[in-house]
Amino acid sequence: MTAFILTAGLLAAGVALTPALLHRVYRAPRIREQGTPAALALPYRSLRIPTVNGKTLFAWLVSPAEPAEPLPAVIVLHGWGGNAEQMLPFAAPLHREGYAVLLIDARNHGRSDTDGFSSLPRFAEDLEHGLDWLARQPGIDPRRLALLGHSVGAGAVLLLASRRRDLAAVISIAAFAHPEQLMRRQFRGNRIPWTLGWLVMRWVERTIQARFDDIAPCRSIRHVTCPVLLVHGETDSRVPPEDAECIYANRRDASTELLILPDTDHDSIDAIETHADALLAFLGKTCRGVLPVPPQGKDATRFSDRPLPRRV
Repeated sequence: MTAFILTAGLLAAGVALTPALLHRVYRAPRIREQGTPAALALPYRSLRIPTVNGKTLFAWLVSPAEPAEPLPAVIVLHGWGGNAEQMLPFAAPLHREGYAVLLIDARNHGRSDTDGFSSLPRFAEDLEHGLDWLARQPGIDPRRLALLGHSVGAGAVLLLASRRRDLAAVISIAAFAHPEQLMRRQFRGNRIPWTLGWLVMRWVERTIQARFDDIAPCRSIRHVTCPVLLVHGETDSRVPPEDAECIYANRRDASTELLILPDTDHDSIDAIETHADALLAFLGKTCRGVLPVPPQGKDATRFSDRPLPRRV
């Protein structure tokens, strides 16, 4: 009887501790910025942008103080455990080409506020608050706004774009096709039985309050109406290029393009210096037109107010 009680107690403790353990395992590492855009001789100002739950996001706006005319702008979002500084290689060529660039830290990243857990939908929430803030700024053309994201940030730009109709373009770099596929690879690589993996997936879905099928980039791409450039490294050791091909195969129409970069791994952000021309050419095509002014005030809707895309 004593052994039975002890075993039952250990099982109960394990069940009680599992959520806390998983929160710790899946907590995003925080790396704070050490430098600034000044290191690249870029004009900038540091910002705090309000987001949900009364939290604020740290950001840099790279732009002339008083541009001669409203500028097209690109909002840049890092991946899991990243920050705005890691995405600075994108800012220099964009600035030279005449774009304003807003680099933001998602919650729990860089110098942004802490707020529970991180997830792809929360990345998209923060991205939308940055987008709406930027659209209201003087010197920014709200009809020529584009999104650029890396890794989880790439999934977030596709998810947000699937729910907006006021974007000029989206660049998604090194996105995974589906969260379940990503987790299956992680569990397989660590030789963890998929029975346990399935339970972890259900816990993650419950925690983030979203089904993987509803937020998967290979699903959200079907609902994006603006032009999309999917970029992926040919030698990506974390997310294979087949994921980009899967997303591309589910594209809505011919306005989505796929660019596979040779000799480029998952975190090879510096490769932008080699391939910047392709990204700038895409933005040049897509941000040249003028979209209707996006709704503001009572006519605007928030990311969290919109239903998830219908499953297809």
